Amino acid sequence: MDTKYSTPLPGSLVDQHGRRISYLRLSLTDRCNLRCFYCNTCADYTFIPHQRILTYEECLQLIGLASRLGLSKVRLTGGEPLVRRDCTRFVERVLEQYPEVDLRMTTNGTLLAPEARRFRAAGLQRVNVSLDTLDRAKFQRITGRDYYSRVRRGIDACLEEGIQVKVNVVALKGINDQELPDFLRMALDNPVDVRFIEFMPVGHCSAWSTSVFWPAEDILRKAGEITVLEPDHAPGEHSGPARMYRLPEGRGRLGLISPMSDHFCARCNRFRITADGRLRTCLFSDREYSLRPLLRSPKHGPEAVLKVLQAAGRKKPFGSQLLEQFAQADDSFCRRDMNAIGG
Repeated sequence: MDTKYSTPLPGSLVDQHGRRISYLRLSLTDRCNLRCFYCNTCADYTFIPHQRILTYEECLQLIGLASRLGLSKVRLTGGEPLVRRDCTRFVERVLEQYPEVDLRMTTNGTLLAPEARRFRAAGLQRVNVSLDTLDRAKFQRITGRDYYSRVRRGIDACLEEGIQVKVNVVALKGINDQELPDFLRMALDNPVDVRFIEFMPVGHCSAWSTSVFWPAEDILRKAGEITVLEPDHAPGEHSGPARMYRLPEGRGRLGLISPMSDHFCARCNRFRITADGRLRTCLFSDREYSLRPLLRSPKHGPEAVLKVLQAAGRKKPFGSQLLEQFAQADDSFCRRDMNAIGG
């Protein structure tokens, strides 16, 4: 099957609020080799059956269709994308067929080191690594696995290959807030972006609680007491939701992502497609559009998927309006867990 759709559609995909959608987050699997307490605490969690997971050919189709609609940035997510067999080969295929796409990956880093050289050879230039602590024992408590050294090797391997690395830290009050100086040292000593992300009430198996919420402004204030920070207003449509700060005394940057305390909905440019082929136009909304049956239907196929993407894009909601309904709730409100959504 020819999975490349080279004919772009006229105009851009713009929603009802005037936001241009240019970024696709595509989940390759809901499975993960870690058991982070804040992500999934359900002992009886059931993973998506294999037959419902998008095939790599279907993922390539969706990337091609998205590019026709002007979505030029694609991030591969999970679960943990590298636990899926032949993930590295899939990355190579994406970059072979769609060299114009700005392809990136978010990973927990545990399986990254052996793949770094192939990724760089294929043309993958940017990787986000999730790492919530720099303490090995605490890493095991948070994730349920003693894989801290694997993650650090993965980061080092990417830096050695010239791949840009962003370290994503879920900000957890009372858990990793005392490590702020250590994370700043990591950014001072290495050419990496260390980004703190506010804990979000997503997923029915989440350990969300207001007691562990560590707001971005508190992080910024304390970071400013430790080292010099200079706002870095990076231009461009793919600069992302993080507020970035240069560290004049070091090599990296500090980033703050504040979906709870200072939302960025007005400039949200994202679509998310889950591993079972469901389109989510907003992280905080459980409204989903099923794409997999259309892809597999002889009667409908890719053109029907295009129409759904266009219609759903026009109806993309403002997540902050949904958050206001749960502002005082000490509970999560999205049914889908983060590992199933793809972050």
